[in-house]
Amino acid sequence: MNDNLLLFIVFFPFIAGLLAYPLGKASNRARNVWVGLVSIAEFAVTVYACVQAGSGTLHAGWQGFCSLGLRFEMDGFRRVYCVVLAFMWMMTLLYSPEYFAHHHHRSRYYLFNLFTLGATAGMFLAQDLCTAFVFFEIMSFTSYTWVVQEETPEAIRAANTYLGICIIGGLTALMGLFLLQHHLGTLEISRLYEAAAAFENKTVLYWAGACLLFGFGAKAGMFPLHIWLPKAHPVAPAPASALLSGILTKAGVFGILAVTCSVFRYDPAWGRVILVLGTVTMVLGALLALVGVNLKRVLACSSLSQIGFILVGVGMMGLLGEHNALAGRGALLHMVNHSTFKLVLFMVAGVVFMNTHKLELNDIRGFGRGKPLLHFCYLMGALGIGGIPLWSGYVSKTLLHESIVEYAAELAAHGLPAGGIHAVEWLFLFTGGLTLTYMTKLYVALFWEKNPDAKLQAAYDRKRPCMNPVSRFALGVPAAAILVMGLLPNAVMDRIADVGTDFLHLGPMEHAVHYFTWTNLKGAVICIVIAAVLYPLVVRRLLMRTQNGVRVYVNVLPTWMDLEDSVYRPFFRVLFRFLGNVAHCVCDALDAVVLLLHKLIFFAKDVKSDDSTSRSLVYRTGRLLDRVCAACRGEPLAWDEEGPHAEHMVERAAVRRYRESLITSAMSFALLLMVMALAAALIYLLIRNT
Repeated sequence: MNDNLLLFIVFFPFIAGLLAYPLGKASNRARNVWVGLVSIAEFAVTVYACVQAGSGTLHAGWQGFCSLGLRFEMDGFRRVYCVVLAFMWMMTLLYSPEYFAHHHHRSRYYLFNLFTLGATAGMFLAQDLCTAFVFFEIMSFTSYTWVVQEETPEAIRAANTYLGICIIGGLTALMGLFLLQHHLGTLEISRLYEAAAAFENKTVLYWAGACLLFGFGAKAGMFPLHIWLPKAHPVAPAPASALLSGILTKAGVFGILAVTCSVFRYDPAWGRVILVLGTVTMVLGALLALVGVNLKRVLACSSLSQIGFILVGVGMMGLLGEHNALAGRGALLHMVNHSTFKLVLFMVAGVVFMNTHKLELNDIRGFGRGKPLLHFCYLMGALGIGGIPLWSGYVSKTLLHESIVEYAAELAAHGLPAGGIHAVEWLFLFTGGLTLTYMTKLYVALFWEKNPDAKLQAAYDRKRPCMNPVSRFALGVPAAAILVMGLLPNAVMDRIADVGTDFLHLGPMEHAVHYFTWTNLKGAVICIVIAAVLYPLVVRRLLMRTQNGVRVYVNVLPTWMDLEDSVYRPFFRVLFRFLGNVAHCVCDALDAVVLLLHKLIFFAKDVKSDDSTSRSLVYRTGRLLDRVCAACRGEPLAWDEEGPHAEHMVERAAVRRYRESLITSAMSFALLLMVMALAAALIYLLIRNT
């Protein structure tokens, strides 16, 4: 009975979503009540399953799915994150009815929102990488509708970017799974470590790991696959942004952790790669957030930076080997903290947007004045993410910083150079200062400055209350939790870390961490000093300009620094053009072969004359060579409508009609047969062993 709770957690949201859609067509109020009850039930069952599991592990599965089956388990780490997952979904769904009160396509949103809930739960509860991949892909496709929800040109473009990254990442991860299955003979997470340790060809494992890191890192928002994050969040609804940032990115991190803690456990080379990518992601995200002038874009770039902090912890786990307790506990706790921070901060942004319909800092300046609950909630999220003592973010960042210091000391004890790890430490502290700087920038703009437009400021002052009681509850509870967890680090935060150590395979704690000693407080003080210097010198002087006698925030980021528009899209345009030219050349070669066979074997009479056919064949063969040469030169390919071969245009038209009747119909029939065969194979796999 207890094991069936896992199946309920995963599949109940899918069934509930199918019921929510027709219910919404009949009554918006009934649908909202139903969705709220579903989220509460999901949270209650998840908590009950965690209590029933105790210190053990629950298992469940569906063996008949695609012959491989779907297998789930709930251990300590999964208990922690399933509770976080269900809590966040419950709060956002309680908050959503007010936010979506005047939006279109609400039933569609709730349908795919609940689908994504089930898929994400399936991802976190997966016992093997095959199950994780199935739900990872479902999650990617269902969450696409969140980004495209508003259906504006910006939303469609951002959604296409998101979907493209998800598809490329998913296919790359699939190649990694094929390699692991072929060489290790298993994809079960608990068995991968022993299988990998016995496998001698480590190069193959690194290639498989690189594919999986690419796939899961794309969802996590890791550099250089982060390009969807800053573009998806500003256009997605605020409740969806909270889940995209707080949970879906953690699904990617979970995939990286699963590979790191099984295939590459205690592997310093793997840890070094993760550390470098995490450091770059951490610093880049903070710099992008600092220069941003769109509230949700700043928070999105902040998510990118915080994912970098988590990846630094994952990298340190590999470098520290069996002494990885500090790094692993810090990474786990920062995952939990970041989920809570972004739940609060994106819902604050949602309150701003649903009252002003604006997100640019210059437009929303002064909105938060005279709104104490909104003020409190933002401060909790900002102080938490900034790592200020007495808030929960300080605990996780202290553990991560301690792990870096510990590794530097270990290198020094062995007489090894530690310059690189010291650089990582200072970048860690500098990024912490940047985090406080951009959060202060948002805080001052929203809650202290007055809007230059006096009438607009008066309109903002009249928007009290700015949210209904249910939304106040959904926003206030997680905000208060940030403070409570920070005030009780040993009773709450350390307990959470203790529960999650089994999945991470952490070594024992070699010494107790005293969070409020000067040694640990010193890191937070350094971050505060950096922010105190950067805010007046960078934000107030470099990132603000005087326009029409008014100081306004400006975005100084050059357009050429957009990695998607400057690198990725041009690359794929060139690649697709080259492949298109290759396809044209192959098509023309097939034309030449068909015409040759037509002339020599079938002796058809439907072309104008044998002489015309010969001349057409010679002409098209020449044009084929022209196309090959043009492709090598990178020139556009097109048939000349004028010139020395213009007299053969009639013959070319006849040849084209012939090809369409002979080749196209045959290819269409072959494709139809292939699709029918694939459908039959899929049906067979689905019903086999059921």
